[in-house]
Amino acid sequence: MTDLTGATNQKIFNMDLSVETISAYLLCSGLAEAGTAVSVKNLLEIWNGSPDQLQASLDILEERKVLGKIISDREDHVVYRIEAPDRWHCH
Repeated sequence: MTDLTGATNQKIFNMDLSVETISAYLLCSGLAEAGTAVSVKNLLEIWNGSPDQLQASLDILEERKVLGKIISDREDHVVYRIEAPDRWHCH
């Protein structure tokens, strides 16, 4: 499935990412599909791991260009967008 709006893209499973990072992506995708902001605050409400694990996964997704930061005013007010899969860095 091609996505520009947050729908889960199968490419994520071929990027050699950790289970935690893929889980973070799937949560981001779910929020985006529901029309909810992909924010650290919203993710922490549904994340089963530690806040540090979530942040580490989000940092990796941002480094790999899967996520783009669109708002950042405080630690828990960071909002991301899911980037088009053709922008993602696979390695």
